[in-house]
Amino acid sequence: MLTRLKNKILTLLKKISHAFVICNSISLFLLILIIFYAQKFEPSVEGLFIPPPTPPYPTAAFLTHTFEILCSISPVICGFTFVILRRINPNNSNNFFLLGSTILTAGFLLNEIYRIHIILQYFDIPKLTTIKTYGFILLLYLLLFWKNLKLTPYGIIITSFLLIIIAVLIDTFYEQFSIKSLLIEGIPKLLGMINFTLYFCLVCYQEIIKEFSKK
Repeated sequence: MLTRLKNKILTLLKKISHAFVICNSISLFLLILIIFYAQKFEPSVEGLFIPPPTPPYPTAAFLTHTFEILCSISPVICGFTFVILRRINPNNSNNFFLLGSTILTAGFLLNEIYRIHIILQYFDIPKLTTIKTYGFILLLYLLLFWKNLKLTPYGIIITSFLLIIIAVLIDTFYEQFSIKSLLIEGIPKLLGMINFTLYFCLVCYQEIIKEFSKK
């Protein structure tokens, strides 16, 4: 009986992939670190799992959450495409471009979800300084991958960047506007992210089709 149970356990363990072990080990390690930090430096560990506030009416923050969902699409699709194409063709000229796009879009997502530019103000880092840093990263991305971008429908991403920059400028100098409305920031921001997501979906789709058409 014990031998049979032991064999079943060993068989089950063999079916667990290395990816499962690595992913869960890293997750547990990071979870312990975050809990330790919250226990030592924050008012409450329970705050780590505070649920989002219930909207006061059905459409409250509806477009904000839509924007956040759109933010999550590009890093996932770029990262997945990079992993697949790198496995199929390590010499693909666009692999580095896809990796850079994954990092850029993931950074955008993390900032939007965790409000990094706001949190850094708790550490006396001005919001404008953080925005300038993000602007430099964006400029570096454009310089590094301009040749790759020119082979794609880059008009879409340029339009996206312009709309998002407009939204950032409105947010930065919000106090100077006579019309105090979240719409003047939210509309260009949402439209920018729609085009941002569309661009990377098209690029990844074209890259996958191009690679498989060689086979």
